[in-house]
Amino acid sequence: MTKNVGVLTAGGDTPGLNAALRGLGKSAEYRYDLQLVGFYDGFRGLLQDRCILLDESALSGILTLGGTILGTSRDKPRKMLVGGKFQDMRDAMVETYHKHRLDVLVCMGGGGTQKNAYSLMEKGLNVVTLPKTIDNDIANTDVTLGFDTALGIATDAIDRLHSTAHSHHRIIIVEVMGHNAGWLALGAGIAGGADVILIPEIPYDPENIAAAILERSRSGKHFSIVAVSEGAMSISDRKKEGQLLDNIKEAKDKKSNERAKDELTKFYAAQTGKTMRLAIDLEKLTGLEARVTILGYVQRGGTPSARDRLLGSQLGGSAAALIMEGVNGVMVAVKSDAMKPVSLKSVVDKRRTVPADHVWLDTARRVGTCLGD
Repeated sequence: MTKNVGVLTAGGDTPGLNAALRGLGKSAEYRYDLQLVGFYDGFRGLLQDRCILLDESALSGILTLGGTILGTSRDKPRKMLVGGKFQDMRDAMVETYHKHRLDVLVCMGGGGTQKNAYSLMEKGLNVVTLPKTIDNDIANTDVTLGFDTALGIATDAIDRLHSTAHSHHRIIIVEVMGHNAGWLALGAGIAGGADVILIPEIPYDPENIAAAILERSRSGKHFSIVAVSEGAMSISDRKKEGQLLDNIKEAKDKKSNERAKDELTKFYAAQTGKTMRLAIDLEKLTGLEARVTILGYVQRGGTPSARDRLLGSQLGGSAAALIMEGVNGVMVAVKSDAMKPVSLKSVVDKRRTVPADHVWLDTARRVGTCLGD
């Protein structure tokens, strides 16, 4: 009996999503008896029942395309802006699911999407998810779709900045994506030969960074490349964040809890521009010119790497196989190059950060890279 499968892509766009859609669709067409309905713009399209039949013609030629042919959004089923106010729209999405007589809904996305998919599972829907994010921070999987492409783009940017840093005897600070996990900055920093790498997992001291840069100058190297995750914090800021989080936990009533949360929100808002402030600090401490390059969305764009095309094809094909077996409530995870289903519940509200004993950190320290601590 033919199984009807809904699929959507949510959160930030990521290289390899189209490869995953194609992997799922081609497997459905050639190997399994599945019919695919794609919903536009993430959970918003599921709510509004805006969809397309993902047949052979719809999937043709998309393997090398960046982004997602379905479009995406950051809408949350539990808290979606409808009619000028935020509402829980899961029941309406359940109606769309049953209207199309779906047997399962496939959700491709990052940590937020995993959580949103789980919230629909709580409403009785059969759900299978695929892990994608350039931050590489989804729990219970070795790697996420899109990371390899972004890693290559960030590494190439650092490579290109070396010539300017060397020619002008400057400190070049490259801000790389990664709010809570430093995989991208750490990997690109090592691969691109950055002299300093700053990640969220290791709070930094500007004076330690300046000392490392001045030591390079004394040895005749009059330039330095600093790769920094957007979520990296100084030691003092990390301590302040910890205190504010403690204040929330220790609040004895609703009013004090709200006040503590407001203070934390203001703190995070003040973090905007901290990479520029780091540049100013390093200029004062070293006497060298410092310039900032923020890579931003360029890291998420363009043609997916061969590795992400392969990974997307594997993830999509594995999802199709699991659906045929009647497996749901899982995320298709990468475990030592094999595709394995893991409980979606084991992924939600967790984050894969760089552990203190990770081999990449050991590698960085062995080649003399300053990590700011």
